[in-house]
Amino acid sequence: MYDYIKNQDTDIFSALEGEEKREAEGIELIPSENYVSRAVREANGSVFTNKYSEGYPGKRYYGGQDYTDEVERIAIERAKELFNCKFANVQPLSGAPANVAMYFALMEPGDTVLGMDLSHGGHLTHGHPTTWINKIFNFVRYKMKDTETGEIDYEALREVALREKPKIILAGFSAYSRELDYAKFVEIAKEVGAYTVADMAHVAGLIAGGVLRNPFEDGFDVITTTTHKTLRGPRGGMILTRENEEIAKKIDKAVFPGLQGGPHMNVIAAKAVAFGEALTPAFKEYATQVLKNAKAMEAVFKKENIRMLGGGTDNHLILADVFGSLGVTGQEAETVLDAVGITLNKNMIADESRTAMDPSGIRFGTPAMTTRGMKEEEATRIAEIMIAAMREKDNEERLSVLKEEVKKLCLTFPVPESFV
Repeated sequence: MYDYIKNQDTDIFSALEGEEKREAEGIELIPSENYVSRAVREANGSVFTNKYSEGYPGKRYYGGQDYTDEVERIAIERAKELFNCKFANVQPLSGAPANVAMYFALMEPGDTVLGMDLSHGGHLTHGHPTTWINKIFNFVRYKMKDTETGEIDYEALREVALREKPKIILAGFSAYSRELDYAKFVEIAKEVGAYTVADMAHVAGLIAGGVLRNPFEDGFDVITTTTHKTLRGPRGGMILTRENEEIAKKIDKAVFPGLQGGPHMNVIAAKAVAFGEALTPAFKEYATQVLKNAKAMEAVFKKENIRMLGGGTDNHLILADVFGSLGVTGQEAETVLDAVGITLNKNMIADESRTAMDPSGIRFGTPAMTTRGMKEEEATRIAEIMIAAMREKDNEERLSVLKEEVKKLCLTFPVPESFV
């Protein structure tokens, strides 16, 4: 596959080979990562890389757009079908730019957004103080009512909304393992005259696969999302509008020319391919198995008395307090698990007492392992290996044995080339 690179650039070829080997022999548990099909990769590396296409289908600023228009229209129509909405903008370069464009489309500088607190599962783009967007808009936050069950404090959310009068009430997360009550968000938003926006970057594939609720069913105005993660497409973003054409037009203008220049047409072609895959019955089976595998891992952590934020999971991910349960920091856990071929990420937990670079928790999930065809039996064993490695992090002989088991398991379940 890399013949031209091999002959032209041996340094990059070596890195590509190394990554191929790492992915083949290790288990990917970072919840925001997945494997894409060969068809998606082919589209992503296609001749559309060559083309500038500022504007939208039928309204471009450059000529030669016959096939770019065709590809983007296909991507839009498939996205609308997947999420049951009337409008879709498939040009955002990733999830963060999608959120920024959405803010500028729906608000004026100084307006208020009510979103989930980062330490309780939210995302940096939901107004963390370190982000530039936080200097432009006013962000206020809601939290979980009970970190042991994951229940959102909807009454406190309502009180903040009534007091702060946000322009947007934002539902969404990067490290929250329960399903949100979208109807309550809509009810509160109507009281204060706010837009409802769902950042579904992590669970978009599970919504498309019909195993988690679609916020549009409860009346949300807008969904922002990435197109990778559970949706199993190329790295990119997307903004969906349920039915309001005025909102959709504002979003289009905010994406281009407001925030971005030429769209990455090669990525849009890959998005279209991935959306086509997500419309198949096989993808629904995949989404169902993602949840089953996550519950299997939850059962092991529960059996071993390892605290999980929210008490477990309703989706694809688990956030575990390994420092409180095992005396291992998140950084130590990430390092030792890397050593045995299991990749996940350290993560802060609610009301964290440690630092972001050496927190109390780890975050892991089942999208990528499920893509390889692994099921509950394998998910259970992987969870057992994780706990054994953390408990015996200083036993090099034991870690070596676990690494060989992980490698053998991965070679038994190679990454598939096609999903349809």
